[in-house]
Amino acid sequence: MMNRRIAIITGVSRLEGIGRAICHELANQGCDIFFTYWTEYDRQMPWETHELEPKQIQSELQNLGIRCACLELNLQKVESIQFLFDEVENQLGNPSILINNATFSTESSISSITAQVLDSHYEVNLRATTLLISEFVKRFKFEANGRIVNLTSGQSLGKMPNELAYAITKAAIENLTYTISSEIALKGITINAVNPGPNDTGWMDDKLKSELLPRFPMKRLGNPSDTAKIIGFLVSQEAEWITGQIIHSEGGFMR
Repeated sequence: MMNRRIAIITGVSRLEGIGRAICHELANQGCDIFFTYWTEYDRQMPWETHELEPKQIQSELQNLGIRCACLELNLQKVESIQFLFDEVENQLGNPSILINNATFSTESSISSITAQVLDSHYEVNLRATTLLISEFVKRFKFEANGRIVNLTSGQSLGKMPNELAYAITKAAIENLTYTISSEIALKGITINAVNPGPNDTGWMDDKLKSELLPRFPMKRLGNPSDTAKIIGFLVSQEAEWITGQIIHSEGGFMR
């Protein structure tokens, strides 16, 4: 159906990831989906991933009866931003939802930090997110019901040892979210950020899980569907009065 809402979701590459869960949640609401992934980054990470996973996710979503397209995209390149929106418009139409889920994360400390490490985190976590939002706002074709959701990691709630570059670039997303919320509300667009807390997306080993579990009063770890459900609400028409908020969806996680 050509009158469905169209959602862009970045950073969707793994079957166990939050990105896939968000795609499914929005597809079940009847949204058409355009997602991006970047396998070169995933190959550098400790989790196991297969290059066919994005295509498998696309197939799953198409089987739900919605239109779905995907694109391998390096968000460290500035020219990727305009290229992405051109592809979305050409293949699906004008988007009304943007979910900034893509991230760059490696270990770093004040004694080991380098300009290259800082730049890599900045380029994806902050610059790309900001430019994606800017392009989305400039191309927004509707009078209302625009939705932007940024993913953050609760940097304002506590320290993140040995993740300096990640922590400082993702922390800026919270400031970005509430700083521009009034400006883009004039165009009928809301913007919020969601912190999923420690989330079982396949990267935790058994030792870490056992250490984290007692800190969750609900006696379980967070999972991708927890995050997807709240994002599903934030992009719905029922959430039109919520903007500029940082929502910590952590199940009472005790830091």
